[in-house]
Amino acid sequence: MSEYKPKPMLAVREALDFLLSAARPVAELDSVATLAANGRVLARAQTSTMNVPAQDNTQMDGYAVRAADCAGGAARLPVSQRIPAGHVGAALQPGTAARIFTGALIPVGADAVVMQEQCELADGVVTLRHAPAAGDWIRRAGEDIREGSVILPAGTRLRGQELGLAASVGLAELPVWRKLRVAVFFTGDELAMPGQPLAPGAIYNSNRFTLRALLENLGCEISDYGIVPDALDATRTVLRAAAEAHDLIITSGGVSVGEEDHVKPAVEAEGRLTMWQIAMKPGKPLAFGEVGKAFFLGLPGNPVSSFITFLMFVRPFILRLQGVADPAALAPKSYAMRADFSWPKADRRHEFLRARINANGGLDLFPNQSSGVLTSTVWGDGVVDNPPGQTIQAGDSVRFIPFSELLH
Repeated sequence: MSEYKPKPMLAVREALDFLLSAARPVAELDSVATLAANGRVLARAQTSTMNVPAQDNTQMDGYAVRAADCAGGAARLPVSQRIPAGHVGAALQPGTAARIFTGALIPVGADAVVMQEQCELADGVVTLRHAPAAGDWIRRAGEDIREGSVILPAGTRLRGQELGLAASVGLAELPVWRKLRVAVFFTGDELAMPGQPLAPGAIYNSNRFTLRALLENLGCEISDYGIVPDALDATRTVLRAAAEAHDLIITSGGVSVGEEDHVKPAVEAEGRLTMWQIAMKPGKPLAFGEVGKAFFLGLPGNPVSSFITFLMFVRPFILRLQGVADPAALAPKSYAMRADFSWPKADRRHEFLRARINANGGLDLFPNQSSGVLTSTVWGDGVVDNPPGQTIQAGDSVRFIPFSELLH
């Protein structure tokens, strides 16, 4: 038997660029109600057919006036009408004021609003203790959105903000890419499900719960094939079934080179592998390839390794498959923060250190950075993105990526 010789490891950036360049976004469209489009990816740019606001309206409760009638200060004007939001007032006659409420249309003839705190009403006459300039407290038609302007580009992942914007111009439905179909399975004879008794040497399958929740956060349609025995034939059978109706297959465990690690040879038998070693810690073994028309990503079995590799590689890959176009939307925001810890031993791999923000605005490090310590992911607020060969001294500025940037 020939001796196994490991291939050179890929850098994190190199591996991610490779994944994203290989991604084929879904091509089928759905038309969904705007109320139901949260988390979906917009397939076509959306253009407004109206101005927002549609007409000039008031930003304040107060009195609509002609600025020229108030030029002298402390003007006293009879109140000629009352205009609530949703009602259209009559044209404002010179020398009068209109009581007006936030959002109401400015009556023809008025060119300013005086807020009610600067006014005093008695016997139908308002005394204005402020001399307004033309335009004061008026929201102009089209101030927010101009008719004909693009409000949402194609490839936008829709959140509450985008849905509100779409609704503000009357869009009841939106064209989106269909949901990504993802199959998952988990290898390991040692795995058991919560609720089952643990045999000697067995462990509960925490990765199944973590990965499914992460996929649900990303809006995927999930088919769960459960725990697959550590056998080559069983792994190949599930791979073939999963490849028939899914865009992506994700596994956990079995991507190393041990005699009981069957995922790698199974994928090579049913499809192809193009990359499977990443210079990162935690998470060195990461398999990527294709089975039939489905992409394949094999994550390591250690729970923290599986979690971190999902966040750093699987998440942006899924977003690209879903049709997210902007590269900036694929990269999580990071923040320069003060390390209130020391990390004196540099590693040749790219490290993702679990940390949390302390009361002094710095970062504390979880004391055990092992790839099997899942408590670090619950204790932490995010990860310190530490480049290869980098030591950290207390007080240094480090790159911090909050979990809030990675989980959706």
